[in-house]
Amino acid sequence: MSLQVPDLDISRLDSDTDAFVAELGGAYTEFGFCSIRGHGISSKTVEDCYQAIKAFFALPTEIKQQYHVAGLGGARGYTGFGIEKAKDSRYPDLKEFWHVGLQTADPAPHPCLYPNIWPVEVPEFQQATYTLYTELQHLGSRVLQGLALFLGMPRNYFADKVDYGNSILRPIHYPPVPHDVSGSIRAGQHEDINLITLLVGSHEAGLEILRRDGSWLPVTTQQGEILVNIGDMLQRLSNHVLPSTTHRVVNPVGAAVGQARYSIPFFMHPNPDFLIETLPTCIREDRPNQYPHAITANDYLLQRLAEIGLLRHTN
Repeated sequence: MSLQVPDLDISRLDSDTDAFVAELGGAYTEFGFCSIRGHGISSKTVEDCYQAIKAFFALPTEIKQQYHVAGLGGARGYTGFGIEKAKDSRYPDLKEFWHVGLQTADPAPHPCLYPNIWPVEVPEFQQATYTLYTELQHLGSRVLQGLALFLGMPRNYFADKVDYGNSILRPIHYPPVPHDVSGSIRAGQHEDINLITLLVGSHEAGLEILRRDGSWLPVTTQQGEILVNIGDMLQRLSNHVLPSTTHRVVNPVGAAVGQARYSIPFFMHPNPDFLIETLPTCIREDRPNQYPHAITANDYLLQRLAEIGLLRHTN
């Protein structure tokens, strides 16, 4: 029997709270990843989003490029093929993607919460992607409730820390792999920046996570399940009680080299002005505070975006 990350039913958060929280924490302590079912997000919502993003990515490059917004670090709209790279990597990732963010009232509660833009060539794109955005935001809040309890905090600790978070839905297109990839893979090994990531489409082969013993574990899930992993912001906040796990998307082999791959991660961020300061419940004599200096979520995000090539370093 092959090793696989645990899958848990999120509905047990209400009906069997203590046992579910213990299992959730155990899954993240060992793997940094967990597969979630019982989330209530319909297959139609997911399929509608996939159809819309496939229609967009099928457009000519010159049309897609019109939706790139310079100077925003890819915060909204389109980022082209081969732009992003993993931290410390010399090779760009073999992907293109789009960013959908929180739709806020005018004026936005923080200047980095930019307005969304939408491709007019695919009229169903806005409704399909933002419907899934809203559903994943709700699910992410539920997962954070369980994690707050595991960390010894009140269940709703994160509620007022993510209510205007700079969260991103990122539809990704990995085109067929070019003949000369020059060391690139579809997504170089990395850790996510945010609190947690919810991945729709993890039933496709290619995703691998780095285990504690140094081996790579291929990860797929059953249809309808959503993969949720810990990001660096939550690792920092929890003083590594909840580890952010290195992962990558490898290039396919055989006939699959000529096939495209799509996935839709949702990166759940705290509010931009949230101060990432180690939780007191995660500091002990045998676990001293690794991050004595706090940093706002937005400042941390800007640092990391520069490291992966989406923003230029500033002095």
